[in-house]
Amino acid sequence: MRALSLSGSSRAAVEPVAALAAEASAWDALAVRAVPAHPFFARAVVAAHCAHGLCHPRLSAVVVRDGGAITALLPFTLRPDIAGLGAAIAQPFLSPYMTASAPLVADGPGLEERLDALVRGLARASGGRPWRWPLLATETRLGLGLLAAMERAGWQTGTVARFERPVLDRRADYDAFLAGHPHKSRLKDLRRRRRRLEEAGTLTVETATAGAALEQALEDFLTVEAAGWKGEAGTALRSRPRTEAFARALFRPDGGSVTVRADLLSLDGRTVAASLALVSGGTAHLLKTAYDEGLRALAPGLVLEDAIVRALHAEGFAARLDSATMPGSALESLYPERETIAEIIAQPPGAGLISLERRLRLARFEHRARAEAKRLLRRG
Repeated sequence: MRALSLSGSSRAAVEPVAALAAEASAWDALAVRAVPAHPFFARAVVAAHCAHGLCHPRLSAVVVRDGGAITALLPFTLRPDIAGLGAAIAQPFLSPYMTASAPLVADGPGLEERLDALVRGLARASGGRPWRWPLLATETRLGLGLLAAMERAGWQTGTVARFERPVLDRRADYDAFLAGHPHKSRLKDLRRRRRRLEEAGTLTVETATAGAALEQALEDFLTVEAAGWKGEAGTALRSRPRTEAFARALFRPDGGSVTVRADLLSLDGRTVAASLALVSGGTAHLLKTAYDEGLRALAPGLVLEDAIVRALHAEGFAARLDSATMPGSALESLYPERETIAEIIAQPPGAGLISLERRLRLARFEHRARAEAKRLLRRG
């Protein structure tokens, strides 16, 4: 463990994630208190990644402690990157199954001090090298606080790219959601498609959160996803034993800070759309969705999403729905609110000879190249 003493009561260190597993209750307590409390750095989610080979076996984390409590935590990696001209720079730990990267930081009095401690820990963890930080919600209270702490410590920061992710904040009821919706034609279209599905057979919506019902819902999701384009491309969770086992570990309640929710849309008893969500800190992150592509014209996936919006208002199972999407999502016309998601480069004082502007240009070039490659693959 490499520790860094601070003038206040908070203390930052770089610690092995494997050792932190022995402090399950402290890690879970942080995830409950964190602002914002996304699920991806919660103990159970990180453990599922580690147990199924989806992270480095010696994954480390920047950890801030105050007395006996863990008050901030960020798993991270060092990896070669174009922004370092091939040299290693630091990044938050991410996988294809994570859609947010803000550190877990306990809310309440002393938040600024904890963020200052975290930033000093970030510099220690990277060895003074820059951080390339994708999927950071930069305009939330935590995102703004983190950037302010970096500025206080003399860091330079710049934005590589950003997009607006659809989110939905719960209204008083579903009627209030409808009344204030900016895309009423979209809602009308969804009602029409739902009617057409109902004309084709008996349409039902079911929810599972635990036990045999959740296990069956996950099985249905894996089947529907594997039958579509992801199955053909070899990227469905069921395409590899390791990722299927990971899914079964991830979407399984463990009594910690993250709960699981599965929603299914069935036609004559056959699942035609499925959604898997991780719920944490009052937000349901709709991490995985699949639908029967033979019914694409009837949009069963979006019909299910609308059913989830109805359930949100009827059941109050969360205060917010997070679409967990990248740019171009169909949910942009259903969810009226937006959360800014950015990729930044953050450079501590004395971080080598490469300027921040040059690092940003290199990272932006990589973004453009990837976008062009995707465009060409779609054309092919």
